[in-house]
Amino acid sequence: MSSPSFNEYIYCIGIPNSGKTTLFNSLTGLRQKVGNFHGVTIDYAVGIVKNDSKLVSIVDLPGMYSLEYFSEEEQITTSLLFNGIEGNKPDKILFVCDATNLQKGLFLFSQLTTLNIPIVVVITMIDEIKRVNGKFDDISLSHLLGCPVFCVVGHKGVGIEEVKAHILEDNVLNLSHKFTFESIGDRNIWCENTTNSVVSYSVNTTLSDKLDTILLHPIWGLIAFIVVMFLFFESIFTVAIPFMDGIETVFNEVSTIIRANVSIDWLRDLLADGIIAGVGSVIVFVPQIAILFFVITILEECGYLSRIAFLVDRLMGVFGLQGRAFIPLLGSHACAIPGIMSTRIVPNKSDRLTTILIAPIMTCSARLPVYVLLISVIIPSSISIFGMSVQGLFLFGLYVFAAIVGLIIAKVFKSTLFKGNVDSFLMELPPYRFPSMKNIGITVFLQCKDFIKSAGTVIISFSVVLWILMYFPKHSVDNTLNEQQNKQIQLEHSYAGTIGKTIQPIFAPLGFDWKITIGVIGSFAAREVFISTMGQIYSVQTDDPNISLRSELQKNIPFSTGISIIAFYIFALQCISTIVVIKKETKSYKWAVFAFTYLVVLAYLVAYFAKIITS
Repeated sequence: MSSPSFNEYIYCIGIPNSGKTTLFNSLTGLRQKVGNFHGVTIDYAVGIVKNDSKLVSIVDLPGMYSLEYFSEEEQITTSLLFNGIEGNKPDKILFVCDATNLQKGLFLFSQLTTLNIPIVVVITMIDEIKRVNGKFDDISLSHLLGCPVFCVVGHKGVGIEEVKAHILEDNVLNLSHKFTFESIGDRNIWCENTTNSVVSYSVNTTLSDKLDTILLHPIWGLIAFIVVMFLFFESIFTVAIPFMDGIETVFNEVSTIIRANVSIDWLRDLLADGIIAGVGSVIVFVPQIAILFFVITILEECGYLSRIAFLVDRLMGVFGLQGRAFIPLLGSHACAIPGIMSTRIVPNKSDRLTTILIAPIMTCSARLPVYVLLISVIIPSSISIFGMSVQGLFLFGLYVFAAIVGLIIAKVFKSTLFKGNVDSFLMELPPYRFPSMKNIGITVFLQCKDFIKSAGTVIISFSVVLWILMYFPKHSVDNTLNEQQNKQIQLEHSYAGTIGKTIQPIFAPLGFDWKITIGVIGSFAAREVFISTMGQIYSVQTDDPNISLRSELQKNIPFSTGISIIAFYIFALQCISTIVVIKKETKSYKWAVFAFTYLVVLAYLVAYFAKIITS
């Protein structure tokens, strides 16, 4: 059987929250890829629908309200409609419209008819109309618009096959009626009259209205929001841990097998400490990314994400951000990588860049091992206030401090780098609905795949370079010393050790000796490396194997130096994965370099003053 030939491009257009992406995922499944319009951070997706004889490319564009664009998304969508993707202009438009918000959808539809492109209309969320005993006359709507109209329920798959069959038919569509109006008022009147003629309700109060009386209430809504955010926060931390531990166990087992079966020393160490460790450092983030996008997609599809943004908008506005920025910043407390990736829900470019630039300041889980170790070194566990551990209070204070400073920096950026008029916060509140598990699965899979593909190569390369610096020049093994002592000598005389001693004068004002400097430099690959590096360095300073690293550091790190190290780790961008993702999400090395530079400089200054104050 011969392969189907490509026939046409169909552009999927609709207002935000119309169910457009759900329809796109239902039609194309995993036969899609994400593209990017040159020079901007807005993505579009291209999927394939085919049968034995025909292949159609469907392009899912950002949502828009009007061809007279106001947002960046509308500007990009309008540009693609007129110019096409890589010269491939739309042969048809698949116009997606929410049945419960038909009037606003018709406003955009009436503008699209002026483009002289055949249009197929897909009406979503018909079940919402039926749930309140309403009626929707799709036949009359088709006559009024002069084009085919299909009704679907995306999360249940109802009507999807009919749309797909129509797309793949070898038909020549007539153009829809061309609507032109002398004024916006006339256009709005037509939209209202058309809506009233095809949609009727038996009741006035919808389920969404009833839920919003609680979930948008200034008191009950806030309580519900706190509960949802607590569960959201906990899920990223707790649910991911078993999977992450399992991934680490698998890679540790692979590393053990390699060490047992590869006889060539340098090749064994390269594979175990370089390649396998590098791959593991990428894959271990996948559970958090999957859970983050799983939860966010559910919140978005059920309609609650819009309500969250509405609730926190006033607070975020004090710092120059919109309410949508809250979700990425919250997710960054688990890991800045999925947090930065989820800034795609922030439509305004300057708000999105600001959120990306402050996301690494949020206290991610990678800092926890460092914080716990250093807090236990500088604060005795026996000290308490009103029965509460000072260690625990100090740790909580680090979270609060980082969040407050991050928001203050956002305010500074919005007043300087991204100074300008503040966009009005206009958000469509969609009706509550059941999420599509298929759409959720596709979204999570594609996001995880995108992360592994984009970040993997760079991270693995960096891990190999770091291994080389710690492995060479190779120091001869002294048989009179044990394995740990030989490793200590190897590290001290390696390129990494030499770099640590060379750079140490820069960190001397912070109270860092060359050993701490090596740990700090190594942790620019991953913050947790600081723990293992310190363990290796200090393990040979005592002959008693029962003495813990904490006890050894308590003898070698003064209180002021411990505070200085913590202050440095609060702000320094010590994660190559995060830097890679910043570059990917901003489509620019400039912002990745800027984020790294300003955070390291800030970390140095704060650590310096912390050292002076506590000395």
